[in-house]
Amino acid sequence: MKIANIEFPEIPIILAPMEDVTELPFRLICKRYGADLLFTEFVASEGLIRDVSKSVDKLRIDERERPVGIQIFGHDVNSLVLAAEKALDANPDIIDLNCGCPVKKVVNKGAGSAMMKTPEKMEEAVRRIVQISNKPVTVKTRVGWDANSINVEEIVLRLQDAGVAAVTIHGRTRSQMYTGEADWSIIARVKANPNISIPIIGNGDIVSGESAKQKLALSNVDGLMVGRAAIGNPWIFNQIKHYLKTGEELPQPNMNERIDVCKEHIEMSLDYKGDKRTIFEMRHHYVKYFKGVENFKPFKMRLMQATNIEEVYDVLEELRDD
Repeated sequence: MKIANIEFPEIPIILAPMEDVTELPFRLICKRYGADLLFTEFVASEGLIRDVSKSVDKLRIDERERPVGIQIFGHDVNSLVLAAEKALDANPDIIDLNCGCPVKKVVNKGAGSAMMKTPEKMEEAVRRIVQISNKPVTVKTRVGWDANSINVEEIVLRLQDAGVAAVTIHGRTRSQMYTGEADWSIIARVKANPNISIPIIGNGDIVSGESAKQKLALSNVDGLMVGRAAIGNPWIFNQIKHYLKTGEELPQPNMNERIDVCKEHIEMSLDYKGDKRTIFEMRHHYVKYFKGVENFKPFKMRLMQATNIEEVYDVLEELRDD
C-alpha cells in the first residue's frame, strides 16, 4: 500500500488515534511490536491555533516512530486549515482529519462524526488543507451518522475529488458509538466501488489475527487499523502479521514480558509528562496489560490506589514469575 509517496507493507497494520492512549510512549512501544503507521491522539484545532499547551504537547514526534500522522479535529473549516499549518510545523508524515469521533462533547460542537452530516464541509476542509499541505492528507470517518444515513461512499468520492490520499472507515455509525458490531460489508462496498482509487483502510472489531484475516477477506481493504484491542496489548500488531502470513496464532506474552513492557511504558511516560500525570493516566492501561491474569483483582486495586511510582513498581514486581 502507498499513501502518496509513503510505502508500506502490502497490508499495513496501523495504530488508531485514541484520546488519552496514543501518546508518544505508547506509540513507540507499538512501533517496536509491529505497528506500520502510528497516529497521535486527536488534537483540537481551536486549541492549536490558540497555543493551548495541552494541544501543542500532542504534536511531539520522535524520529523512531515514523511514519506517523497527526490527527486534528474541529468544526470550523478556517480553524482546521490554521491548525493543519501548526501541525505541519511538527513535521509529521501525514495530516489526518478526524470525522469519526462519536463522543458527545465533540459532536455537539459539530466536529468528529458530526461532520458526516455536512459532506460538503468535509470536502471543503480537505480541499483547503491539501492546498496548504506538503504532506499527504487523510481522513478517518464512520459509515454514517445512523442506520438511516449511511453515506460513507458518497463522502469518500467527495474526499477523493478534494485530493485526500487515503480514508480510514470505522464500520459503525455514530449512533452505535462503540456498541454492536462493525459492519464490514459497508467498508467492502466502498472498496469495491470502481470509481474509488485511493487506499481504503478498515477499522472496527479487529482483536486478533483471526479476526483481522476475516475482515480482510470480506473487505479486501488496503490496510487494517487496530484501536482499543491495542491498549495494554502492543503485541497485537506482530500477532496479526504472523497470523496473516501463517494462519497460526503467536503465543501470548508471559507475565514477565507483560511486566517489563508495562514498566517501560511507565518509565517513558515519566520522562514525557512527569509523575503525577503518569500515575493517573497509566491506570487505564494496567487492566489491559494484565487482562486474563488469574487472581489479578487485588493487585489491580493496589495499582489503582497507588500514589507514587515506587508503590506501582512494588506491585508489579510481586506479580513477576520467579
